[in-house]
Amino acid sequence: MTISPHPLRLAIIAGSTRPGRHSRTVADWVASASKNRPAATYEVIDLSEIHLPFIDEVLPPMAGQYSLPHTVEWASIIKPYDGFVFVTPEYNHAPPAVLKNALDLLFAEWNDKAATFVSYGVDGGIRAAEQLRQVCGELKLADVRASVALRFGTDFEGYATFTPAVEREADLARALDDLEQWAGALRPIRHPDVIA
Repeated sequence: MTISPHPLRLAIIAGSTRPGRHSRTVADWVASASKNRPAATYEVIDLSEIHLPFIDEVLPPMAGQYSLPHTVEWASIIKPYDGFVFVTPEYNHAPPAVLKNALDLLFAEWNDKAATFVSYGVDGGIRAAEQLRQVCGELKLADVRASVALRFGTDFEGYATFTPAVEREADLARALDDLEQWAGALRPIRHPDVIA
């Protein structure tokens, strides 16, 4: 058994594609805050740049037999990561369909990894995050307790410009601490010959 010399690799997934969205700005804020964290490297995956169609595979993802090029490519993007920060708005008490679809397209690539959430909306996007927690459970994706809820009234100037309150930095630090701990703890499950 060997000890891994590599830091954790974590993805920040910007989960909205609509015009005027805030998810990329919020994802970039997370990425900026993560730059000096020695235990992990963080990279942004912007769903607006991936262009995934709605599920069109014949077999369910749990079968692990992806037949279409876009699904194979998406699986290859997600597979190397140890965990995820899902950046999500709340649309009608739920996450965007594009984010749910991105999750639903795959199965094994999400398994035995960790996740946290940075949600936003009038009430902080908490209902979207709660729904995503349920989805993560089914995907064997361990969601950590700590997360960040950004409210339009306090974290977006004039409900439009992202200006997070000072305390959000501490919220984010707690969420990333938990994410890194769990991602590190789960790594040996995926790689039994390597100690995290």
